[in-house]
Amino acid sequence: MTFGARTRKAVLTVHIASSAGWLGAVATVLALAVAGLVGDGPDVRRAAFIATELIAWAVLVPLAAVSFATGVAQSLGTRWGLLRHYWVVFKLCITLVATVVLLAYTHTLATFAGVAARPTWGPSDLRILDSPSLLLHAGLAVLLLTVATGLAVFKPSGLTARGHRLASNRPR
Repeated sequence: MTFGARTRKAVLTVHIASSAGWLGAVATVLALAVAGLVGDGPDVRRAAFIATELIAWAVLVPLAAVSFATGVAQSLGTRWGLLRHYWVVFKLCITLVATVVLLAYTHTLATFAGVAARPTWGPSDLRILDSPSLLLHAGLAVLLLTVATGLAVFKPSGLTARGHRLASNRPR
């Protein structure tokens, strides 16, 4: 299956926009993670964790889903194919792992936000928010999504076994 030029460009545009938006939103969460750990006072720390949960559900999850879906559609509708080139397979794996980890981590974000939202708790009750977990997850997500972006830009050579089979069966 291949797309017409307009459809291919439309899907590519949505894919690039959602992927870049996802990376930008994760960078925002990284900044909030830093503020949550070293913020000036408990109110700043609370706000950072509450905002992070909102961003996760309203921005990160939808952008991850759109990026994944349009990436698969793009690979199926173009000459690159889904399993022909290693860079496409690696990019698919990065996106899938990042999305699954994000979905699993939303429960932790909800816990952090729930603790942060309790106004009756004092600074000593906020110890759970001292965890570097959010900083680690957001930092790794920025790294992974940047690698995926690099793969899309540089498209390193290398065919998978399936790609070699398809290339050898193609009429010249």
